[in-house]
Amino acid sequence: MNDNQLFRYSRHILLPQIDISGQEKLNQSKALIVGAGGLGSPVAMYLAASGIGNLIICDGDQVDLTNLQRQIIHGTDSIGLPKVLSAQKTLSRINPEVNVIAIQERIDEPKLLQLVAEVDVVIDASDSFITRYHVNQACVTHKKPLVSGAVVRFDGQISVFDLRYSDNPCYHCLYPINEDQSAEDMPCAIMGVFSPLVGIIGCMQAAETLKILLGIGNSLNGRLQLLDGLTMNWRSIKLHKDPTCPVCHNLESENTNTK
Repeated sequence: MNDNQLFRYSRHILLPQIDISGQEKLNQSKALIVGAGGLGSPVAMYLAASGIGNLIICDGDQVDLTNLQRQIIHGTDSIGLPKVLSAQKTLSRINPEVNVIAIQERIDEPKLLQLVAEVDVVIDASDSFITRYHVNQACVTHKKPLVSGAVVRFDGQISVFDLRYSDNPCYHCLYPINEDQSAEDMPCAIMGVFSPLVGIIGCMQAAETLKILLGIGNSLNGRLQLLDGLTMNWRSIKLHKDPTCPVCHNLESENTNTK
């Protein structure tokens, strides 16, 4: 790192769990953020500020006036712009050294498989169950850690699915869906959302992402944290791998058979 970087990241470097070697690891890391809305905003901003070298941000929507109540990466002057380009502009102001790749589309399964293969960690900040299932499938296929968050009304949740290890649960283990079922989304336009809650969960997603990349502490893998925003009470649920999960169980069996 050069002198400017040593100053910029000095408060990280002072932490013995990170130090110069850890910060250099962050500078060389690559993360995929799916969604540039309420959750994706604090995730992207903190990861950029922390010096993640490469950020890929995917979102097919444009900035709307109703987004500004909670999607803090966008401003009034960004209304009408693609969210990923608005986010890219904000992140360049926060840390011009970070390489931000903006993908202005709702990525399909083939594209997800391609992108997930290229990164070190995936952050699901989407608001669609279908997207979450596709992201999970891609992470299972490529054995990449997945940091998942969701917020609706006054309720938030966060978990980590570390799919680098075959004995860990995946998102489908937590929320199974049959092929003949359709997952119903609850959009903010209908349900509403308490704006600071996306900041709380999004910041936690950023923290879990950094811990995974640095290999420090204990992640939320195997734990689902639920937050009631009205009482600020947390509830923790232990997660287990579903031995009949059609997503991660089948892949584990295939891997075992090829050994």
